[in-house]
Amino acid sequence: MTWTVDEQAELTATQAVDAIQTGRLTASGYVATLLARAEALANLNALTVLDVEGALASAHRIDSLGAAERAKLPLAGLPVVVKDNINTRGLTTSAGTPSLEHFVPARHAPSVQRLVDAGAILLGKANMHELAFGITSTNLSAHAGPVRNPYDPALIPGGSSGGTAAAIAARIVPAGLGTDTGGSTRIPAALCGIAGLRPSVGDGGTGRRYHDPHAVVPISHTRDTVGPMARTVADLALLDGVITGHGPLAHAPVANLRIGLPAPLWEGLERSLEDVARVALAKLEAAGVTFVPVRMPELLVLNERVSRTLALHEPIDDLLEWLVANHAPVQTVADVAARIASPDVRAAYDAILADAFGGDYETALTVWRPRLQQMYAQTFASAGLDALLFPTTRLVAVPIDDLNGSSRVSIDGGAPIDEMDAYLRNTDPASNAGIPGLSLPAGLADGRLPVGLELDGPAGSDRRLLAIGLAFEQILGTLRAPAL
Repeated sequence: MTWTVDEQAELTATQAVDAIQTGRLTASGYVATLLARAEALANLNALTVLDVEGALASAHRIDSLGAAERAKLPLAGLPVVVKDNINTRGLTTSAGTPSLEHFVPARHAPSVQRLVDAGAILLGKANMHELAFGITSTNLSAHAGPVRNPYDPALIPGGSSGGTAAAIAARIVPAGLGTDTGGSTRIPAALCGIAGLRPSVGDGGTGRRYHDPHAVVPISHTRDTVGPMARTVADLALLDGVITGHGPLAHAPVANLRIGLPAPLWEGLERSLEDVARVALAKLEAAGVTFVPVRMPELLVLNERVSRTLALHEPIDDLLEWLVANHAPVQTVADVAARIASPDVRAAYDAILADAFGGDYETALTVWRPRLQQMYAQTFASAGLDALLFPTTRLVAVPIDDLNGSSRVSIDGGAPIDEMDAYLRNTDPASNAGIPGLSLPAGLADGRLPVGLELDGPAGSDRRLLAIGLAFEQILGTLRAPAL
């Protein structure tokens, strides 16, 4: 079979693996096509590293296998990108910051290694918001620069995993890995029209779904996790199954689903975004989903008492531990902070080094976070809910600004609000509670810009959540490719 360039670019991860396993497509031909696309779309700034030689060598190894051997590899020949704060052997892991620009880890992060062992091919490293401390991916480091949204290059792609999302949406790769602390897989997934999963973290022990100790440049050990990103929920399930050892997944029957609509996360939305979300609700309800309004009046208050404290205190020890464990070229958090290029990230690290929230840390961790977790558990149990559903973000993508450290946005002409707070409001609570969250495309606002819907599930319900996402994806569909 002869594949056109456009046909190859439109393959989902699942489709690409099937075509390579069955011999209808060569891994080397597919990788060459995507490498050329990455170079042609370099203006999006989605990647910091493109490993042409390594990717082609890996593709040739896949092609040299017999059909039976390829069939044993669940990701045979699948090109992926990995966010630049996740350790990759032989490729730089800079976290988008100057002090780590030339750092090359000795080994892959466990999540990356499992993908590679399953036959995935590492095409390159994805750009990101510097040190993952932001939601725009407007990076001012000289070696990185701002990532651009494929649906409109003048707009942000979301962050901090903006490079992974932009590369997937632009059809440079079908799938990849990001990380999520407060929304960093889900926000860019929503703004770029793809799907993104934040796996369960729980309290960091057996409840943690992905285990990558000292293999990701950290913000918060309580909140950080690697997460898969792809154009379809089916592809997320494929990657998640490989990383965790689970098998194939069927979609959930929609007629039996009870989905909660949390009132605080449906308020103050951009009108064009809410219109898309309401149309999606109507489609799902017509298909048999039962929606249950839930109040959750303490949600945002409890989240506020946890979020900033953890994010601005835990890096003091967590980043230092990563630097030491990885024999990094700088030895202290102050060394990293001294060379930060982006003003908003520099301001955050000023607060971190001053430990401005240290006095509130124990209370946030031992009092307010358990209360937030209990509120979620009670909400799911008392209403008999399978999941919660709400718009992933309050507004669609906004223009890239100069990142002066005090960026503000206005929703439908209202009073200006902090840009990070505006985008994090809906994703952050699940992060602090340690529960799984899945963003999937809902449609295009004004026929132009992507809108995401987020499903949050009880702690440890990741596969069930993906099964619900699969069912919703069949009803809502996926988005058309951006015009590039």
